[in-house]
Amino acid sequence: MIQNAMQWSKRALALLILSAGLCGCISVFPKAKPSQLYRFANAAASLPAQAAPPGLAITRGGTNFPTDVAGDAILTVTGNQAAFIAGARWVEPASLQFDEALSSAFDAPGAPRLAGRGESFGVPATLRLEVRRFQADYDKGQGAAPTVEVQVRAILMRNSDRAVVGDKLFDIRQPADDNTVSAIVAAYGAAVSQTVGGIRDWATAGAAAIRP
Repeated sequence: MIQNAMQWSKRALALLILSAGLCGCISVFPKAKPSQLYRFANAAASLPAQAAPPGLAITRGGTNFPTDVAGDAILTVTGNQAAFIAGARWVEPASLQFDEALSSAFDAPGAPRLAGRGESFGVPATLRLEVRRFQADYDKGQGAAPTVEVQVRAILMRNSDRAVVGDKLFDIRQPADDNTVSAIVAAYGAAVSQTVGGIRDWATAGAAAIRP
């Protein structure tokens, strides 16, 4: 009996040592390499704005973003195949960065004030946006530099009767300088800046035309 007890004690001790060794091995396993974070450059604030009538404001409506590109993944498209860039992420969701770029565009000197949702008193129109494409197209093959496409449908509604007074599709294609993540991100920034600048000037003209 004593011998059996001693044998079980030795086995338990051996299992305990083995478990401790396994725990030590697990703790030193290499971790996954973190993704590189990017932000598309926001040059929208420096884009000159068409002079708006003094005191003009436009209500900011919602911006609808496709769910597959609204987050932090960077989408690429080759023919009918889509893939996200491995090891690269937006530092903030793309939808949030786009809205920040739009706000910066309206902060430029001479631009109308961008009012918040629900603010319609004395504001002639509401701007609503639908982002349809936000991707890097490898239209010349995988080895070549892609072209970033930002496609947005803009709708301008008159606040007095909710009638649509303007509807325009903005489709900006900006070639990347190289087939690298940094070059692709720079192309995204340029495409977004052109898009929000064009939307701002178009909405300004439409709102000024219906202003009481």
